[in-house]
Amino acid sequence: QVQLVESGGGLVQAGGSLRLSCAASGSTSSIAAIGWYRQAPGKQRELVAFMDSGDSTTYADSVKGRFTISRDNAKNTMYLQMSGLKPEDTAVYYCFARTSYTNWGQGTQVTVSS
Repeated sequence: QVQLVESGGGLVQAGGSLRLSCAASGSTSSIAAIGWYRQAPGKQRELVAFMDSGDSTTYADSVKGRFTISRDNAKNTMYLQMSGLKPEDTAVYYCFARTSYTNWGQGTQVTVSS
């Protein structure tokens, strides 16, 4: 089992930046892929960023060039650096870590005002 605790969400003006953090505990050595989803009210859940076991990354077209996923294995923490934020980035952001199944963070609200 892996437990994930997110932090770093909040309210920011359009064009601003935020960094989300997701601290892992438990069986962290079994973590392979990591990533972030988001879900806005009335919209489908969207995979925002993904990093596989080889550190290759994939991003949603809507965030390419603005968001960066990273991880610090020494701190058992993953990050989502978000810049150039837009009102349409407003959503609850969830981190996940894949072991033999998918482990989820509790979600953190990001609100971007115009």
